[in-house]
Amino acid sequence: MKQSQMKISDLFSLEHTMAKPLLEQYVYPWEVLPHISEFIYELGAKLPKGEYVNPHEGIWIHKTAKIAPTAGIIAPVIIGPCAEVRHCAYIRGKVIVGANAVVGNSTELKNVILFDYVQVPHYNYVGDSILGYRAHMGAGSITSNVKSDKKLVFIHAEDGDIETGLKKIGAMLGDGVEIGCGSVLNPGTMIGRESIVYPLSSVRGCVDAKSIYKKQGEITGRE
Repeated sequence: MKQSQMKISDLFSLEHTMAKPLLEQYVYPWEVLPHISEFIYELGAKLPKGEYVNPHEGIWIHKTAKIAPTAGIIAPVIIGPCAEVRHCAYIRGKVIVGANAVVGNSTELKNVILFDYVQVPHYNYVGDSILGYRAHMGAGSITSNVKSDKKLVFIHAEDGDIETGLKKIGAMLGDGVEIGCGSVLNPGTMIGRESIVYPLSSVRGCVDAKSIYKKQGEITGRE
């Protein structure tokens, strides 16, 4: 994947997220991560009071969303229409959950934008990441958002590395991406629209749109 293919406009359909006004301000998706919290407070104050409940300061939940009583939610958070947050999910703050999205049992989210219809339904960790429209992470798949040496994250494009200036970046999944069960997406992973990652993969770097990631060095196009 080249740098020119990593833009927000290449990865995501912005009509499918309430974070559209935020994303439109930037070129690359990782540039958005430091600004999610501030945006949530700004948007939350404008949400229709007849449609959203505000159970605690900095938390807005649409009245049609289903929240398990065992779920833990820390501000700031917005949970959209018809979203489902299941048993023992842990939303650690700076999180936007899109319409009809699923946050599954024992799944943990932190500093994340989930577009509409995203599913992270079983034992997932998603941190400092953006998941596009209808992206799906299989059971036990996670984003690793900090390098083992704790150094700043670089995005490794085909035509050169991009310095992000950020210590924490998880994964950016384009619209319709499928991540197989038990996979690890290493810091700074970029996956283009409609790509598939095989189960038990360790993904490092970038995967072109409409590809099948079988293992490191073996990536084929989708028909």
